[in-house]
Amino acid sequence: MSKNIPTKINNYNVYNAGDKLLGVGDELTLPDFEATSETVSGAGILGEIEDPTIGYFGNMQLEIPFRTLDKEATNMMDQTRAVQLTIRGAAQEIDSSGNIVPKSIRVVVSGRAAKLTGGKLKRASTMDSGVTLNILYILIEVDGESVLELDKMNPTYKVNGVDLLAEYKEMC
Repeated sequence: MSKNIPTKINNYNVYNAGDKLLGVGDELTLPDFEATSETVSGAGILGEIEDPTIGYFGNMQLEIPFRTLDKEATNMMDQTRAVQLTIRGAAQEIDSSGNIVPKSIRVVVSGRAAKLTGGKLKRASTMDSGVTLNILYILIEVDGESVLELDKMNPTYKVNGVDLLAEYKEMC
């Protein structure tokens, strides 16, 4: 059985607490997952190895680009409240017969404001402003299935639905 070949994102939208954000720019980059690790060396190891701490990641940020600076963007700057965003995307794949097949992508994030990029003022141009969030929670689903979930405030780290911290939580 051959697999479909993923080709592109057809379209996407961003929603803040259920309301569609209308002024979002054309490109959004999801955050990197950079594991927190410790260098281990000594007896039984040839040299050094980087040993990740399961479920621990460095600070993750998501920049939400806006075409112009507006109230939707500045409302996110209330650092006393976490922003709840849902990003819904429609991807395209090609099957073994050459047919184009749609695939859904959903990303749910929660985070607090880290930075406001004011942007530039230029006649007949976008401002390229944006809000950067420090991510506290992220869930990535592909075709309705959870592929990655990280909740920094409620220790949860799941890959393809499997909680990799389950055994650690039972021990504490």
